[in-house]
Formats: sequence, C-alpha cells, structure tokens
Amino acid sequence: MKEKVRALISVYNKQGIVKFAKELEEIGMEIISSGGTAKILKETGISVKEVSEITGFPEILDGRVKTLHPRIHAGILANRTMNEHMKTLKRHCIKAIDLVVINLYPFEETIKKTDDLEKIIEKIDIGGPSLIRAAAKNYQDVLIITNPDQYQEITELLKSGQEITAEKREKLAVEAFAHTAQYDAIISNYLRQRWTDEQFPKVLTMTFRKIQDFRYGENPHQKGAFYEKIPATTESCITTAEKTKTGKELSHNNVLDADAAIECLKEFQKPTCVIIKHATPCGIASADNLLQAWKDAFATDTYSPFGGVVAFNRELTEEIAQELNKLFLEVIIAPKFSQESLMIFEEKKGLRLLEIKGLGEIAERKGITFRSVTGGFIAQDRDLKLTKENEWKIVTETKPTKEDLTSMEFAVKCVKHVKSNSVVFVKGERTVGIGGGQTARVDATWIAVNKGKENIKGSIMASDAFFPFRDAVDKAAEAGVKAIAQPGGSIRDGEAIKAANEYRIAMVFTGQRYFKH
Repeated sequence: MKEKVRALISVYNKQGIVKFAKELEEIGMEIISSGGTAKILKETGISVKEVSEITGFPEILDGRVKTLHPRIHAGILANRTMNEHMKTLKRHCIKAIDLVVINLYPFEETIKKTDDLEKIIEKIDIGGPSLIRAAAKNYQDVLIITNPDQYQEITELLKSGQEITAEKREKLAVEAFAHTAQYDAIISNYLRQRWTDEQFPKVLTMTFRKIQDFRYGENPHQKGAFYEKIPATTESCITTAEKTKTGKELSHNNVLDADAAIECLKEFQKPTCVIIKHATPCGIASADNLLQAWKDAFATDTYSPFGGVVAFNRELTEEIAQELNKLFLEVIIAPKFSQESLMIFEEKKGLRLLEIKGLGEIAERKGITFRSVTGGFIAQDRDLKLTKENEWKIVTETKPTKEDLTSMEFAVKCVKHVKSNSVVFVKGERTVGIGGGQTARVDATWIAVNKGKENIKGSIMASDAFFPFRDAVDKAAEAGVKAIAQPGGSIRDGEAIKAANEYRIAMVFTGQRYFKH
C-alpha cells in the first residue's frame, strides 16, 4: 500500500492556516503539527498528529525544543532517489515528510514593540529556520511553504493532481532561503547595534523588502525596483510616505528627487519650501508662512521646477494648491494635505501627492548612507553635522552683521544639499541663485550668478568647500555679493581673504566642508 503523503505545519502567523490545512486533509494528506498550531487545527476538527507522537519525546524547555529531532529532520532530509537513505528511514521506522509549512517567531515586530531583551531573545526562532533550511535543501522531494500568500497556489497545484515542476520547487526553495537569511540579518543587525558600538563591521548583512517595481529605472531601457530597509525606519522619509492621490506610481527618478527634497527640508524648522530637479535644489526658502516660502523658493529659478518635486514642512492648504496647480509638477510632498487642496489637484492625473507624517517635527536623525559601485557599495555616516555660528571664524576686515550671520547659517544648510562643486546665494532666508554639479567652483558661481542676475546684488554666498583660487570670489564680487561663508582650509586661503578685503566683503570660515557627490 502506498504510504500516505505527510505535511508538517508549524506557524506563528496563523493567517489562512486552518483553510489550507483542511484542503490538505481533503486531498488525503496526514497533518503533523506542534504547539499552538496543533491546538488551533484540532479545535477546528482537523485530524492532527502531534510532533511529540512522532518523536516519542515531549516538548521541553517551554517549547524551545520540539521539532529538533531525527524523526522529524530525517523525514524531511531523506533523498528519495537514494536507496540507502530510504533503507535508513525504514530501519528506524521513520516516515518521510513531503510538505513543510513554516513561518517564524515575529522578531521584527517584537523589536518594534518592546526594548525588553528577555522578550526579544525569546522571539529568536531556532527550530523553524532549521526546518525551513532542511526542506529547502531537499527541495526536489519536499515542498517548502514560508508565506501565507503561497497557500492558494499550492492548494490548486496539489488538487489538480499535476506533478509539481522542478521550476516551482526551486522557486519555493529560493524564497525559503531568502526568508531565513532575512530573519538572521534582522537579528544580527539588531544585536550588533544593541551590544556593540561597531558601525562598520567586517561582515555587514543587510536585508530589504520591496515596496514596488518601477515601470523602468533611471532610463526607459533599464529595469528597477524600490526597496525599504528592514527593520523599517521610524524616521519620516521617502520609505514612510503615503500616496494620497490615485495616479501613476512613483518612478525611479521621482524617488531620488523626493528623497533629496525631504532630507533638505529636515534642515529647517520655520515654514519652508524646497524645490528639487534632478536630485538637486533649484529653490529653497523659509518664511513666516508656507505660501510666502513657496513664492520665495520659486522665484529663485522659475523655469527649472517644470517637472520637478516640491516639498513643504507644514500642511498644504487650498491657497498654496492653487499656485502649484498652475505648474507641471511630478511630486508634491507635505506632512498633510487639506481636503480642499486634494480637490484642486484631482484633475492632475500624472501628479503624485506624498503625505509624510511627522515631516516638519524635530526628530532624531541618525544612521548610515550607502552608495552602490560595481561589485559592491560604500558606506558612511549621514551628513548631519552643522557647525554653529560661535565656532565660525571671521577672517576679513569687514565684519558680518547679525542678520548676515543668520543668512549665512541658512545658506550653509542649503549648500550642503546641492551637488558639488556648489555655491548658493541667499537673501534673508531664501535662495536667489544656486549653482552646482560643476568641476570648477568658479563655474558653479558663474551659473548661480547667471540665474540670479540682479537678485545676487546684496546677497550672501555660501560654498560647500574652500576656494582653491580667488576667481570665484572675484565673480561673486562683480555680481554684488556682500558676504561669504566657506569652510576654509585651502593653501590659498590668503588669496581668497585678500580678494574679499579688496571688495570690502565679509567672509567667515565655518570649518566644515559639505561635498555631495
């Protein structure tokens, strides 16, 4: 008589498991289970053989040890094509297990809810990963199910009586190994952060969850997808954004531009608007109200925002929406959108609205940024440091006023978000010219001056790095700049200071460089 096909079911997430187990029973499978899963299945009338009946050994150590037994693992790992394996099973009266359904203790969810190490440690699954890996290793003979989303497809395949293809078995095994790899990465990263001060370990394991597929990547001929780090961050950012309007999904470039806008916006506490095009600012302004901030930011460069991203750190109102609605924009970001503003944007089919709760509130910012290179990536601390005004050094005969220093601080916060080489020109707390992404600082200065034109006169200039020559100072002075903030540190600092003194321009050294590649 043909031996009955057997399924081992042991899941923490019980979603859909009763229905799935009933269907397995209906097609003639014997169900083996343990702990809470066995209890639930029995209560619903499903015939279940408990693991302890198979092993002849009770669950011990508060359930820490139940499936770690040769009668379970041998039944999973035996290669059905090897006579010696099958003889071994027969000799020890072990029956093969053909389907393993496992999901793990919720470690990720636990560390979100508690800081109690004892509770956290108890949510490190031991037997589950072992069963998953055993079944995935023997994928040719054993089906491994690790996600409730897989139940329906597997049920349909089993009911059809068709042989499960090698391709399907391989796919399930890959997903299973990814499942345990992700689980272990979350645990190791959490414990490293808790137990050590090691920021850049010799071996760094990371795991991500897909948010969406892109229609294409940076260009139409490239494929792409958007992932969030696991565990997910609690900081307000692009991965926590919620779409508030139906329409096209975010594109690869939308995500990069939105991220640039959000991170720049976090520098400011007053009502602020940041306009981004191709991941670099083309207008930044803070004001007493959001509408004025928008007007001042937009006035910096009235043609570059076409097809750009605009971000605000206060609720977006009907009044601002009416102004924005006059333009073609890809993405608008705010911590909240009023119902009136949503109605105004309703006709803009291609517009994405992103609501990011907490944006505009002071929050702890920390962590590491990563940049990919072919074959790997580089990692560094996030660029969060800003030197304070009392750390700056005034190096010219002309001294900046209190108002100048306030504008300098605003300008420095802006320039650190512009691609290097970069300079910005500001008046008060609004940009009037931005130049970036150049191989020479004088070229960045020329671009900013050319965009700002007459508005540059009487402005404050900030540079992301020192002036290697005096030419950028000369160019700024010609346009009418009255004060300059720069890091200093060049062997030719004296030339820059001399030039500033010649033009009676105030200059401060901040001592802090802000390269952004």
